[in-house]
Amino acid sequence: MAQVKDVLQKPSSFYDRFFRKPDRYQEDTHYCPGCGHGVLHKLIAEAIDDFGIRDRTIMISPVGCSVFVYYYFDTGNFQVAHGRAPAVATGIKRTHPDAIVISYQGDGDLAAIGGNNILQAANRGENITVFFVNNAIYGMTGGQMAPTTLIGQKTMTSPYGRKAEWEGYPMKVSELLSTLEAPAYIERVALTDGKNLMKARKAVRKAIQTQIDGKGFSLVEVLSACPSGWRMTPVDAKKWVDEVMTKTFPPGVYKDVSNEREVGSWARHLEKVPVEKYHEILGLTGTAMEVEGDMNEVPENFRNPRVLIAGFGGQGILLLGQTLAEAGMRHGWNSTWIPSYGPEMRGGTANCHVKISETPIGSPVVSEPNILITMNQPSLERFEKSLVPGGLLIYNTSMIDTKPQRSDIDILPIPATEMADEIGSLRVANMVIVGAILEKTKILQKDIVLDSLNTVVKHKKFIPMNTQAIEKGIEYVRNFKQ
Repeated sequence: MAQVKDVLQKPSSFYDRFFRKPDRYQEDTHYCPGCGHGVLHKLIAEAIDDFGIRDRTIMISPVGCSVFVYYYFDTGNFQVAHGRAPAVATGIKRTHPDAIVISYQGDGDLAAIGGNNILQAANRGENITVFFVNNAIYGMTGGQMAPTTLIGQKTMTSPYGRKAEWEGYPMKVSELLSTLEAPAYIERVALTDGKNLMKARKAVRKAIQTQIDGKGFSLVEVLSACPSGWRMTPVDAKKWVDEVMTKTFPPGVYKDVSNEREVGSWARHLEKVPVEKYHEILGLTGTAMEVEGDMNEVPENFRNPRVLIAGFGGQGILLLGQTLAEAGMRHGWNSTWIPSYGPEMRGGTANCHVKISETPIGSPVVSEPNILITMNQPSLERFEKSLVPGGLLIYNTSMIDTKPQRSDIDILPIPATEMADEIGSLRVANMVIVGAILEKTKILQKDIVLDSLNTVVKHKKFIPMNTQAIEKGIEYVRNFKQ
């Protein structure tokens, strides 16, 4: 009996089951019949498998049909704001140079709102790989005209066809970027017949290999059918790509200097800046920067804290978080701070997430805090349940009448607003909380926190009042009796 040598199956870089989708759709993709995204996904996943880089790969997907890349790829995934994938890719690659960073973008995303992002990333020669799906419209949001829409092509927002004198000409991204000196490899391919699919497969692999070899920026523009947006059958849509779209966007290699560059040449062009230089640039100088924190000296339940701070606009919620994150960094730890607030300048909702860790931080988002600070009643009601058992809840009794309901957490009530009023300004209630955190958790050293105020407080005349508020918070906790 003949032995079976090859087994045809999904690449291992795809999830076996698309568990991030609703239950009844976890066996299927969400793409329309005839859409090219699934084909391109397969080519990328096969390349990742064959190169053995799945554990190193980070996929970045912005808004549009590409947004759901994280449904399918069993790799690292970042979902980013519209058009900003090249900027995020740059940050990730600079901080994790051994990662294989792939930006997966559509034409409405990359060529419109993200036009300057892709231009600058290419011009810097960032060692990332970009797959640019060009279907000449905004596919996900209703089929509007995109920067790549053809002259005469009808869309939801150009019902009489695109006119050059009105909307300009289709943007030819591959031609544009190929004029830059820095990119290593740029090619345009079409997902149509078998011959073109093999060219696309080869281009995908070359673009990823260029990054693996450290030779710089690579981009593959992929002409892809959008039967739903074009109001065509899948067969007619593929034919339209082959017979019409390629006349405006001819496939081919637009730049390839990868063979002229040495392996690892991209990394060598980056200036190696000592960490002390960054401290000098940021103004982080003085004896405070000489301290190296020891997380072992922190009580076990407060080590590597995940802090969620919530209140309303005007209470200094974001500044409170910035102070903690800044001080954490000055202890030599990893720290992140990410804000979230409503459109109102004052009175709207506001919260921020802070992480301080002796190990690398994968995400700045705090979904399960072990320290929760609530400055008003709605914040307590909203976030109390998210605090992990055994966590610390600090709440502002000046603005919260109802006591917390849980019995499995450590609770520290503090009249922060009243204490701030006694000092002379309600605005320093946030710093009263900072003092309370210092004394209660022992996470941060007081002198480091006070030195951090020189960076986070914009108006230096307020630093003495903020310092006094921190001292008040420390004193309150020392004298507090449960």
